[in-house]
Amino acid sequence: MTLNPELLSILACPTCKGELTRIGADEGLACPACGVVYPVRDDIPIMLVEEAVPQTKWDAGVRSAKESSGS
Repeated sequence: MTLNPELLSILACPTCKGELTRIGADEGLACPACGVVYPVRDDIPIMLVEEAVPQTKWDAGVRSAKESSGS
């Protein structure tokens, strides 16, 4: 299932309020201004600042903030 385009049109980065870009097959939503990716789990965007993964770590295969922090 793909993310609803109407939902995507109203979502914004919770930090900077900037536009988000889809990543892959709706795996995540990237904020280019902040350099982070908000993961999508079970077709639900996780738009919590503490769940964001740095873009560089996302590109390296990290898909959760827990993996990113090493805990």
